[in-house]
Amino acid sequence: MTAPGTKASPGAVLRLGPMSSEDFTYDDVGATRDKPGFCPPGFHPLHVRTRLGEGEEVFRRAAEAVLTWEMHRALGVGIDATADRAAPGVGVTVTLAGVIKAPCRIVWTVEERRRAGWAYGTLPGHPECGEEAFVVDRTGDGTVWLTVSAFSRGAKWYARAGGPATRGLQQAYARRCGVVLRALAGGEGT
Repeated sequence: MTAPGTKASPGAVLRLGPMSSEDFTYDDVGATRDKPGFCPPGFHPLHVRTRLGEGEEVFRRAAEAVLTWEMHRALGVGIDATADRAAPGVGVTVTLAGVIKAPCRIVWTVEERRRAGWAYGTLPGHPECGEEAFVVDRTGDGTVWLTVSAFSRGAKWYARAGGPATRGLQQAYARRCGVVLRALAGGEGT
């Protein structure tokens, strides 16, 4: 099942979550999948791509670590999910620094021969408002990459007050995802 305008490779499993904005704290639900690079007015874009290594085994291990929350747990953040694996509609609460609770819901997932990942959207109570995607892909030359892309804006007073510092922390977090996933997948430099 694919959305209009979405091209899936043969044998791909692209799962789509609820596309209405009901319960989400932003309107463009699914935009990280449907409109790559899109950033709604008033939001801030994020795009960080990290080389993980090369080959099928690195891809397989990286994809599994992303789809099962292993990457996030290895980052040291708390993950409370309603399922052991990412799937549309799964609720996820990320806990930062042991006190900041960030409720989200998986919007879409993809599992293809050379691409795997998911995106979640923010729910009421999250300090930010927006959507974030974590996608592992293996290019034609066998190179494996993690791409973290998002659009967000502060929802709680402390996220808004942080301004550029908050965005800097988001960039650092996305880069750290790549470093941690490279180690988990046994990619280069580990």
